[in-house]
Amino acid sequence: PPPKVQATHPDCSVVLYFQEQEAECLEIIRSESQTPAPPGPPGQQGCLTEWDGVSCWSAVPVGQSRAVACPNILHIFKKSKALIQRNCTEAGWSFPSPPYYNACELEAIGSNNDTEAKASYFVTMKVLYTCGYSTSLAALFLAIGIFSCFRKLHCTRNSIHIHFFTSFILRGAAVIIKDTVLFSDESIDHCTMSTVNCKAAIAFFQYSVLANFYWLLVEGMYLQTLLLLTFTSDKRYIWWYILVGWGVPMLTVCVWVVTRLQYDNHGCWDDHTSLYWWVIKAPILLAIFVNFLIFLNVTRMLAQKIRSPDISKNYKQQYMRLTKSTLLLIPLFGVHYVVFALFPEHIGVDARLYFELVLGSYQGFLVALLYCFLNGEVQAEIKRNWGKWQLSMESNVFNLVTQDFTA
Repeated sequence: PPPKVQATHPDCSVVLYFQEQEAECLEIIRSESQTPAPPGPPGQQGCLTEWDGVSCWSAVPVGQSRAVACPNILHIFKKSKALIQRNCTEAGWSFPSPPYYNACELEAIGSNNDTEAKASYFVTMKVLYTCGYSTSLAALFLAIGIFSCFRKLHCTRNSIHIHFFTSFILRGAAVIIKDTVLFSDESIDHCTMSTVNCKAAIAFFQYSVLANFYWLLVEGMYLQTLLLLTFTSDKRYIWWYILVGWGVPMLTVCVWVVTRLQYDNHGCWDDHTSLYWWVIKAPILLAIFVNFLIFLNVTRMLAQKIRSPDISKNYKQQYMRLTKSTLLLIPLFGVHYVVFALFPEHIGVDARLYFELVLGSYQGFLVALLYCFLNGEVQAEIKRNWGKWQLSMESNVFNLVTQDFTA
């Protein structure tokens, strides 16, 4: 029968399958060792149960044989109906006949060069997304500092931007923390790792990803509200936005953690093949779907307002300025997530890693660029304060020169 293994990565499922088979076989061997052997001449008591690293061979008397089928494991053995046989002789178990690699049609294993190339590929990926997250974190902290320092930039819209930036900061920090906890020690077997620290790191990572998507949803909701209310906003709504952006992800992650603890508390919770993964995936897909509807609705409303003869040119420019950033971000973020969600997790792994890690690591920088550094309002405020600072410096220099002259 196919292996009954808890949800794991495809590579780890092979390891855990053989570990489970070995544990069951060793339990049989342990029970046999506690049972007294039947009376009989030495060497004629038969062959005891044995684990050969692939299959468990049950005890048989001398002169008899035992046959087992090939393990039905994807990516290791091709499907084959051939049986492997071992005879019990006076000297013990004979060698498997035919050998596993002949009977089970062992899949071709990559050479050392392939292994080294794969290791080099992952090292390159890690360097790329580490640089990306570092760049994004620096840009996001600078953007938050700009919005916080200038009083004229204090408004509901920029407060939502700050929360959105913070979700990207948490996501970048969560990736770094996850890598540190899970992969800092190469001597640890990641397939069997199941510590409180790694589970907490994965839970924090899932929370940051959810918060990231839901604050993008809040950005879309707020943009739609602005267009519906003709740029009139109420600060009371900010608490509802905070509840959606931070509260919904917190509730979702709490449900997911309780579910994993109760029904699937195996490994480090970083598998995506379990049905319980939908507790995380479904809310993300829901946020992306709602954002897509908002994108279509805002585009329709914007087209109507621009075509309207009652709106002046200044208002049309204001509509365009307020909507271009969010309209760009909504389809940009999450499109690849929807595409990959339609396929099993082991399909398109390289492309998935590239989009989610490398390109995803620069999303924070792109957000800071669109919402802050390219924002005309922010640029005008920086220029105004820069001019005031220059005038202040010139005034101070003039005062010092005057004091020296009069002295």
